[in-house]
Amino acid sequence: MWSLLAVASLVSAFGTTHGFLGKVAPESPEAHMNINQMISYWGYPSEEYEVVTEDGYILGIFRIPYGKKNSENKDAGYDVWLGNSRGNTWSRRNLYYSPDSVEFWAFSFDEMAKYDLPATIDFIVKKTGQEKIHYVGHSQGTTIGFIAFSTNPTLARRIKTFYALAPVATVKYATSLLTKLSLIPSPLFKIIFGNRIFLPHNFFYGFLGTEVCSRELMDLLCSNALFIMCGFDSKNFNTSRFDVYLAHNPAGTSVQDVLHWAQAARSGKFQAFDWGSPFQNMKHYNQRTPPYYNVTAMSVPIAVWNGGNDILADPHDVNILLPKLSNLIYHKEILPYNHLDFIWAINAPQEVYNEMVSMMSEDKE
Repeated sequence: MWSLLAVASLVSAFGTTHGFLGKVAPESPEAHMNINQMISYWGYPSEEYEVVTEDGYILGIFRIPYGKKNSENKDAGYDVWLGNSRGNTWSRRNLYYSPDSVEFWAFSFDEMAKYDLPATIDFIVKKTGQEKIHYVGHSQGTTIGFIAFSTNPTLARRIKTFYALAPVATVKYATSLLTKLSLIPSPLFKIIFGNRIFLPHNFFYGFLGTEVCSRELMDLLCSNALFIMCGFDSKNFNTSRFDVYLAHNPAGTSVQDVLHWAQAARSGKFQAFDWGSPFQNMKHYNQRTPPYYNVTAMSVPIAVWNGGNDILADPHDVNILLPKLSNLIYHKEILPYNHLDFIWAINAPQEVYNEMVSMMSEDKE
């Protein structure tokens, strides 16, 4: 990220009108689209809904009900729902609190698992009439799945199969720059980052994507800055779409969520958020220390894909996780993959998605 800041400073100092950084690459229109517009841009129908959680958060969720052009063209034959967790670009409202308030941002992945995922799945099964659905999670999407499906048996019974991409439970061996935040004491952490939003999507990141990283000479520098955060696999990265990726990522989360990950990196354990004192923990958990999450209690069938070059979901942490999965039905390690290859690598369909759709088709009832 410091590399990107340095590049932005160069643009500010020398200006963009003189071509100092090279010719501007064609800008993708998707860099300025919302989710519905991007879905429609690729020829799919889209629907948008609002889900209200038990504690008042309003989540935006999106649906691709069928294939391209018309309802007779089913493509792979699936009704696809795209969920969003509290605090990101598409889920930044609450019935009781303003996003400008500290109260709004007092959450981590604990609350996403306890409230967001159950509310979203409940909405989908009621809307579709399906008794069970497939769940696909990536990164923190797997984390909240592990928590929700191991602590909420009713919710777990609604899942046919859990498809986990770059799964994250413990981050004991993670080497990402993000885990270095664990070296910062919690009180200092909040002094530095505040107690509201962490890494929102805003004009600055959009500017980096469209004005800086779209310039041909800057592609390598910008992509490397991203890889520093998530691992390196340059041959699978489509640099022509960097402006799209950066325009929508990061989508934002709470400082408390990032602090929770810092605690996990420090402890090496998979447990709930530590509120900072035995007294506060007693208020939230009725015990002096945060409870541990027992992944072994999850009986949902699960298929796992992980990357051998992932510095967030490190292979060592994944190897600790796998024996705890009591209903592991498939596992594949893709040696060159980093953390983000699962969502935008050029060969992701061949390495991951085709296998996943094939497994889903075998599981149709």
